[in-house]
Amino acid sequence: MTDITREYLRQACEQGDPARLLAAIPYAQLIGAECTRQGDDLIFRLPANKDNIGNPLLPAIHGGVIAGFMELAAAVHLLIATRTPGVPKIIDFSLDYLRAGQFRDTYARCQVWRQGRRVANVAITAWQGVEAEPIATARAHFKIQEPAKPDHS
Repeated sequence: MTDITREYLRQACEQGDPARLLAAIPYAQLIGAECTRQGDDLIFRLPANKDNIGNPLLPAIHGGVIAGFMELAAAVHLLIATRTPGVPKIIDFSLDYLRAGQFRDTYARCQVWRQGRRVANVAITAWQGVEAEPIATARAHFKIQEPAKPDHS
């Protein structure tokens, strides 16, 4: 990551601006991911896009796109929620597909379950239409950077 990209991400995190963060991530641009605030919550949106279809017979969104969207949402949510100085690095990601992701807008909400000094655990829920009827749920562990310690010399 270049110094310019790192600085851009740092400013976006400090401002708590998810749209600016997503604009800096090529994969977010590729799949069309968006994010809006609803009070204190961030709601991520994956607009219906023919390029994201995996099964044209249904049609259904490709499972890898759903997984990538959910992992991306978790990382961006974590950056904004914790204001860590660096990009979180995925340790593991466990996903449960509950129903087919139909060809329509998909939404995701994240919650940080636990944050330590070096590791954070995030729960992600994705749905279409009714939030109480998720199409997938996931758990992710991220390695995060500790905030820089002040120099007292």
